[in-house]
Amino acid sequence: MTADVLPYDNRTGRPPGRVVRSLGAVLPGVRRVLAQAEPYADAWHAHNRRVLAAPSGRRRWVVLGDSMSQSVGAGGHDRGWVGQLDERLAASGVHLEVLNLSATGARVDDVLDQQLPALRGLPASTADAPDLVTVLVGSNDLFAGRRVRDALPERFGALVDALPRGAVVATLPQPRAAARGANRHVDEAGARGALRVVDMRTDGPDTWVGRVAEDRFHPNERGYAAIADAFEPVVRRALG
Repeated sequence: MTADVLPYDNRTGRPPGRVVRSLGAVLPGVRRVLAQAEPYADAWHAHNRRVLAAPSGRRRWVVLGDSMSQSVGAGGHDRGWVGQLDERLAASGVHLEVLNLSATGARVDDVLDQQLPALRGLPASTADAPDLVTVLVGSNDLFAGRRVRDALPERFGALVDALPRGAVVATLPQPRAAARGANRHVDEAGARGALRVVDMRTDGPDTWVGRVAEDRFHPNERGYAAIADAFEPVVRRALG
């Protein structure tokens, strides 16, 4: 990968699932939020290309994940938790270059098969030792078919093993067996110092009332602010 070519385009290559498409056909709120996916992917892809074309020399933050890291549900691609946390860090004198490799609809295997290879294809100084890598993924696996859901713990274990040491990884707050199985891998890696854990089970939003977008699934900007609240102390410790 060179500065003027970024083959990865913040897309999984899969269309939205059947349920999402069906709801979008009859519910205007779902349709409006779903319509953000393509322009937000384009906006982040263009942002990433600009960063690679004219690096500033700042420390670099690589974002991996799904639509929540794309900011779907917020008023702009940079108004989700990533953009809000970046603003908070900059206001305190911590200036980062953000490379957002997330994709709407991404599952754990998409991070393994698409986003991590994109990370490894970045210029050597970034790929060898990124200053900060964050991961928020897994919800799409939980709401996919049974085969994908049941495989989530094993695939999350593979993801944990593949991430750069010290990556900041969020747990899954959903009270489901597959989420608990995935979280065990994160907890164990955190206990041995391989990863830094953002525990969404205890530090995530205590209520989603007033914090969801009009599709009733994605966060709105208030919801993303609450996610940024959970990530912020862990990210600051990771950055030293």
